[in-house]
Amino acid sequence: MINRRHIFKTAAAAAAALCIAAAPAFADSGKVRLRFASGGFIIGVGGGSGTLTFRGRTYPLSIGGLSIGVIGAAGGTLVGRALNLRQPTDIVGTYTAIGAGVAVAAGARVVRMQNQNGVILELHGNQIGFQAAAGLSGLSLSM
Repeated sequence: MINRRHIFKTAAAAAAALCIAAAPAFADSGKVRLRFASGGFIIGVGGGSGTLTFRGRTYPLSIGGLSIGVIGAAGGTLVGRALNLRQPTDIVGTYTAIGAGVAVAAGARVVRMQNQNGVILELHGNQIGFQAAAGLSGLSLSM
């Protein structure tokens, strides 16, 4: 004779194990600081450097970028956070954002972009110079 209590306990344990195995891996966030310069007419290019601070360690970053619908030249620093990191190398990749903005002499920038790894950058800071932009912007980060 099969004990119903034993069957119930076994089924409950199997269901709990399945739920734990199916749960997504824990994602964390890190602090990001980017220094950049960009310029162009219609098509702009940019670059710079930065750092990612993640789980107590700091990693250097290199920046490359492309903007469409840009006029002028500007530079500045953006700081903020990187969301959905499981490991530091998740930040590497191409980020895209759609937005518009104008900076004359100095202006505030707020940026939210996502890469192919699901990492989201939420950055803010100041821009110095003159640059008007309307359209698609891309940013490439490497370590």
